[in-house]
Amino acid sequence: MTTTKTFSRARALLCGTAAAAVLAACAEEEIILRGEREDIRPEAAVGVVNQARAISLPKQVANADWAQGHGAEAGRTAHPALSAAPQQIWSASIGEGDGRRRRITATPVVGGGRIYTLDSDAQVSAVSPQGQVLWQSELIPAVDDEGQATGGGLAYDDGVVYISSGFGVLTALDASDGSLIWRQELEATGSGQPRVSGGLVYLVAGDETGWAVNAKDGRIAWQIEGSPSASNILGAPAPVVTRDLAIFAFGSGDLIATFRRGGLRRWSASVSGQRTGQTLSRISDVTGAPVVSGKRLYAGNNSGRTVAIDLDTGDRLWTAREGAAGTAWPAGGSLFQVSDQNKLLRLDADSGEVVWAVELPGFLKDKPGKRGEVYVHYGPVLAGGQIIIASNDGLLRFFNPEDGSLARTVEVPGGATTAPVVAGRTLYVVSSKGDLLAYR
Repeated sequence: MTTTKTFSRARALLCGTAAAAVLAACAEEEIILRGEREDIRPEAAVGVVNQARAISLPKQVANADWAQGHGAEAGRTAHPALSAAPQQIWSASIGEGDGRRRRITATPVVGGGRIYTLDSDAQVSAVSPQGQVLWQSELIPAVDDEGQATGGGLAYDDGVVYISSGFGVLTALDASDGSLIWRQELEATGSGQPRVSGGLVYLVAGDETGWAVNAKDGRIAWQIEGSPSASNILGAPAPVVTRDLAIFAFGSGDLIATFRRGGLRRWSASVSGQRTGQTLSRISDVTGAPVVSGKRLYAGNNSGRTVAIDLDTGDRLWTAREGAAGTAWPAGGSLFQVSDQNKLLRLDADSGEVVWAVELPGFLKDKPGKRGEVYVHYGPVLAGGQIIIASNDGLLRFFNPEDGSLARTVEVPGGATTAPVVAGRTLYVVSSKGDLLAYR
């Protein structure tokens, strides 16, 4: 007992002496070395020198339709015709707008001389080119209540509107009057934007299952499982369909290419990597939906990465240390996209090099300790010789594709909540208030 007590006193004396030494060291004046501080992280080590580089854009085409997302080359108008300075010509209410628990996530589609929208409460609307609401259809399942789910996507094909909803249901409506053709329950919470091609409807539901559904009767043709992920974004990007393949993007960051008809896996790849120092970079979702140009597929995530993939093999050709908040627009050997850091970028499509980068509005309150909600920017779209961004700060922005200079802005009452689409020389965008706005 005595020995143990003596040892404890000695140890206490030693610890006290050490603590005093530490405190004395802390009291010493900090030595600050002179010189420039440089971040050693790869993302911060490389600066961007903006370049004014000539670009050869496709010829403008007065397209009648914008039936689906522009990820696939088939059906995509490379350069829709639009006036250089369009102005708002009408506004039409399409239902419920954005709220604290509900969001409009469906970009409008245009087909058969009508514009189709989906509000935040699963209501589909058909609107004429003059702004008249022709019909509306409520798609909340009988077993569910209003407000229990939100989000979804739209596609139009051959007189039918296909709608995926946050309730995990895929619905086909007659485009002329909104009557029900069929409904398929996918047993998944949340559904992404559908893609229609060759008699099949392709989509991702639940962020981890790819589906192929018969467009005629709604029967499931096949499905494929991706890796599960708990950190993803509401909804999912539309699959990309080529002549032979259907390519799905999952919440895990995986890209899986299957043969269109049977669903047999052809190759798999991933959009991997993180931007150091950002909490949001933990979200692995493919937020920059896949887009095909030539024999390459481009996709980006919310974590500071954009990749180019060989369509035949799935091999990664290059990686850019810039994320993508939406689907890139390929044109003239370049990719235009909104980055995960709220920048409008022009990338070299062959190498991933940043040609120019333009800062877009970021935080609503850009003050220390008060940064929280950020502005969201949708697009881009190439139309009328300009790169167009719709933002929820209440503006459409038009940029010069050669050097990124801002050409003009146009007001969006209520702020945008979808990407713009262009058809019939008219630009359409949905506001956060639940209004479809037309510009010409």
